[in-house]
Amino acid sequence: MNLVSIRIITSSTESLVEFYEQITEISAIRYTPDFAELKTQNTTLAIGSTKTLQFFGGESVAQPAENRTAIIEFLVNDVDKEFERLKDFLSSKIVQEPTVMPWGNKSLLFRDPDGNLVNFFTPATKESIEKFTAGNE
Repeated sequence: MNLVSIRIITSSTESLVEFYEQITEISAIRYTPDFAELKTQNTTLAIGSTKTLQFFGGESVAQPAENRTAIIEFLVNDVDKEFERLKDFLSSKIVQEPTVMPWGNKSLLFRDPDGNLVNFFTPATKESIEKFTAGNE
């Protein structure tokens, strides 16, 4: 089994796509005005409008801007550099400036326009670095 994508349902498709393009520096593939994807090396972040819910059984299936349980995480080369690049853009959305977590990652936590938590992180300890480089040499 392979996790291939995470989809965010939103009532503001274009603004959310533009936000993720800005923070990731990845151009989205816009298949329709109601559906876009940002493809990374290992997975895809899909963004769908509430209109797409009709294909899954109706609008009661998912509610936009209601997530309070998941964190969308991006492994970045240098979280401090990303923070410097984005701090003005994210100023009102930052939850936590770059901080080393007990499990060894240095994390920058912020919210997207729909309130979803986003984490940019860089392995900071020997153990964390080994975890993310094992098998990638």
